[in-house]
Amino acid sequence: MRNIVLIGLPGCGKSTIGKALAARLKRPFFDADVTVVEMAGETIAEMFAKSEDYFRSRESGTIRALAQKQGVVIACGGGVVTRACNMEALRQTGTVVFLDRSVDDIVASVDTTTRPLLKESAEKVRRLDAQRRPLYQRYSDITVPVEEPFAKTVQKLAEYFSAKKNK
Repeated sequence: MRNIVLIGLPGCGKSTIGKALAARLKRPFFDADVTVVEMAGETIAEMFAKSEDYFRSRESGTIRALAQKQGVVIACGGGVVTRACNMEALRQTGTVVFLDRSVDDIVASVDTTTRPLLKESAEKVRRLDAQRRPLYQRYSDITVPVEEPFAKTVQKLAEYFSAKKNK
């Protein structure tokens, strides 16, 4: 059974939607950001304090490990698409879903003080969207608009993957 891989901007709902989707489909759930912290033995903030490249290297190792699993739901960090090797690994064993949530909705609902790449401002989210949207579109197998409440998105995805049996 193929993995379900969720990508999108920070704050688009990957972790929340992924956890609920995994429960609904009775699949294991992995949050790549949580897993990278466990594997590295450092917080994301500590890794970013060294450098973004340092964090991205740790993240790539985590992605390789997660991509080797089967039949799981993986919520990736927003910047996973910035390294092609990450997406190549994930696409070998998974169906990649771009959770497309509007920048305005993200800015309205996300506490940017707790997100290393979003600390600067709402404008930072807009810049990330401009930089990363083409990558999310390139690497995704399907794009799903994310609207409030997240339960609607979970329902759409559960119906899609149940019908497909994702095999």
